[in-house]
Amino acid sequence: MQLSREALLKAYRQMKTIRMFEERLHDEIALGEIAGFTHLYAGQEACAVGVCEHLGPRDYIISTHRGHGHCIAKGCDVIGMMKEIYGSLEGLCKGKSGSMHIADVDVGMLGANGIVGAGAPIAVGAGITAKSNGTVSICFSGDGACNQGTTFEAMNMAVVLKLPVIFVFENNHYSEHTGEAYAVGAESMTTRAAAFGMKAIKADGIDFFSVYDAMRELIDYCTAGNGPASIELDCERFYGHFEGDPQRYRGKGELDRIREERDAIRTFRKKVTDARLLEDTDLDRVDAEVTALIDEAVAASKAARRPTAADVTEDVYISY
Repeated sequence: MQLSREALLKAYRQMKTIRMFEERLHDEIALGEIAGFTHLYAGQEACAVGVCEHLGPRDYIISTHRGHGHCIAKGCDVIGMMKEIYGSLEGLCKGKSGSMHIADVDVGMLGANGIVGAGAPIAVGAGITAKSNGTVSICFSGDGACNQGTTFEAMNMAVVLKLPVIFVFENNHYSEHTGEAYAVGAESMTTRAAAFGMKAIKADGIDFFSVYDAMRELIDYCTAGNGPASIELDCERFYGHFEGDPQRYRGKGELDRIREERDAIRTFRKKVTDARLLEDTDLDRVDAEVTALIDEAVAASKAARRPTAADVTEDVYISY
């Protein structure tokens, strides 16, 4: 599908925002500015953006512990996210979610989740609503989640109920520190998903256009009443499983190689400039604007109000 110039610029802006958001977090964490576990999404930008560019506010996504990219791609406010990660009362979840549990129901982001595989049952629940209103429910998972029983049960139920749920497996080749080739007993995640009786395909997770085109096919398939589908996205993560991970499981020169050869943003830039769809000056302008946005987000977060002891019990229980 040929995208307009405006659509291409938007996709690039989203990917660049994710990359710079994560790289700035990496720096701020090293300075001791941010507390708690953080799992960076840098390297996988084409996955989140290639999926979410098809979605509207009434479509749902469920995320993972590595969820910042999904949040940004789905439309969560970048400054509100940064404030949340800094623990501010002005954050999207009033400073209570931290990095791993950001949610914004208003844009269809039903929450990141610190438990591997826990998003799939939630996505099935959202899929029941999606079936009635003609939308889709997207479950983002890593390769580690494909081995979880919760994921198996959810996939089976989605097939039984013929729900418009798409299970997106971002295969960055490491379940925490364990290689995918060792941990996944099936031929692939794609063949395993197909065994549940759903349509299952694979795409190049560092190529925005590969992800975008594949998702268009799956969304059309699911919203036509054919039931759920699955997609495996072959991608890379540029940082450790968590911030501070020494990454001793990586091969010598592996990170240098994937940054040089498997960079989603570099791949996008080359494709659109080689095809004369956009100029480097267009993309450089976006880079400058995104840099300013991230600088603003960090400055605002450092100055934002912090919760007090009186805020601890707020928004913990639902009041009827």
